[in-house]
Amino acid sequence: MTYTIHLIAAARPNFMKIAPLYHALKKEAWAAPKIIHTGQHYDINMSDVFFQDLGLPEPDLHLGIGGGSHAEQAGQVMMAYEKILLETQPDMVIVVGDVNATMACTIAATKITYSGKPSQPSRRRPIVAHLEAGLRSFDRTMPEEINRIVTDSLADILWTPSPDGDKHLLREGVSNEKIERVGNIMIDSLETLRSRIESLDVYKEYKLSDKGYSLVTLHRPSNVDNPEALGALCRLLVKLSAKSPIVFPVHPRTKNNLESQGLMPLLKNQPGIMLLEPQSYARFMNLTFHCKMAITDSGGLQEETSYLGIPCFTLRPNTERPVTITQGTNRLCTIENLETEIDNVLTNGIPVRRPIDLWDGNTAARVVTSIRSCFEI
Repeated sequence: MTYTIHLIAAARPNFMKIAPLYHALKKEAWAAPKIIHTGQHYDINMSDVFFQDLGLPEPDLHLGIGGGSHAEQAGQVMMAYEKILLETQPDMVIVVGDVNATMACTIAATKITYSGKPSQPSRRRPIVAHLEAGLRSFDRTMPEEINRIVTDSLADILWTPSPDGDKHLLREGVSNEKIERVGNIMIDSLETLRSRIESLDVYKEYKLSDKGYSLVTLHRPSNVDNPEALGALCRLLVKLSAKSPIVFPVHPRTKNNLESQGLMPLLKNQPGIMLLEPQSYARFMNLTFHCKMAITDSGGLQEETSYLGIPCFTLRPNTERPVTITQGTNRLCTIENLETEIDNVLTNGIPVRRPIDLWDGNTAARVVTSIRSCFEI
């Protein structure tokens, strides 16, 4: 018997999470994985290039959902995906991460009613599984936090990356039988492509030296949608660039706000700041491998830098990945104390990094084992 499994992808971090699992499932005779691209990132550098880097085929289905408000995105995804569910009747739906499509596809899949499948007449909807479950920032002003809470409350299987995820779910009343710690799927992508990443030498293309620059990524609304905060960040980056060169791949959302607020010339005219277009996964990770430190508001980069032992300064008041602080190299910072935190780490060094359990490049294999058990194969 072959089981159809939908892998939902919407944004760049999603692509990195489904890729190892897609490749692992393709090796199984019983699995028919299908990639469903909802379309949240439709810029070629934000989507297509990532598929190429990660060895993914063209999506089996593309919902074509673009921008819009949170409600518009979620509503459009639910309506479009409901039709796909009724037409294809998958056996399992796997959602990843915490974007709007994660929540929307979970809602659509858990509320759908099939007319009945000959192979499994007793089941009227697909099994829904959430990969990277249990993460919590405890900040409900973040749209991602709402997406996480709703998704985890509805999904049938919750695959967590670290012990704190298990604890959060248990505290929320989730049955222990639904929770399975499998590790960090992002590390699978990194290790799978490590040789290619190391062969690129992207930093040399920009005449940078190994460990001689800081890597910056900023895209969260709290940092880039607020004109006052964005202006303060730009002035801070200019100040920091006088000490060490800054490489800044600019997210489309951030670019639009920099241009609309008239802040782009401030960065462009600073010799110590190099503004880049969004990079493919392999090129971006090559820049990460060779940077001295990272300044970010991205969840993924907190994980990758902790795994690689690179100092990371996260411009947020909280993180849904506390293990990157307790065992990794991450530090939470504000605009006001970032420079002090950086100087402190550069002077005193970072504490010795402790390996994080199950962040080992074998998460996809553990997920496949879990799926096999689910279908009693």
